[in-house]
Amino acid sequence: MDLYEPSSGSHVHDLNGGILQSGLFWTLPVDDDALHISDDGREAVLELENLQVTDTFQLLSGIGTPASISLHAEWRATGPPVKRGQGRAVAPTDPGAFLGRFAAAESRAAFRVAEFGFSFRSDPGVSTARTFAEIGHERNGVFL
Repeated sequence: MDLYEPSSGSHVHDLNGGILQSGLFWTLPVDDDALHISDDGREAVLELENLQVTDTFQLLSGIGTPASISLHAEWRATGPPVKRGQGRAVAPTDPGAFLGRFAAAESRAAFRVAEFGFSFRSDPGVSTARTFAEIGHERNGVFL
């Protein structure tokens, strides 16, 4: 999660789980019961409590402090799903080497972050109604 100073746009927090040996970053495992998806795949809710991360304050700086994130996020499709990707019809390094179905969506979220001697939280129910969100599923890599 990255946070920016509203008035200047300056990057002030980079909350992440570190960089794995594979190079993957900004990704952490969560408990199986943290994500709930409706049977038709058009709604999802993610609930996280005190997920342990590091605040490096600046992307890839390597200097940081332990922190935790609690989050409630909801997605609801507002349109029909659209097929995306080209799967194995293209080289594995091609950006289109995935298959998925995605629908335009509206999302709402609220979060709080705590670290040594400092905490902050979002406004409750911040919405993407006037920006962008989507919901869907995809397959890539060895799962094609």
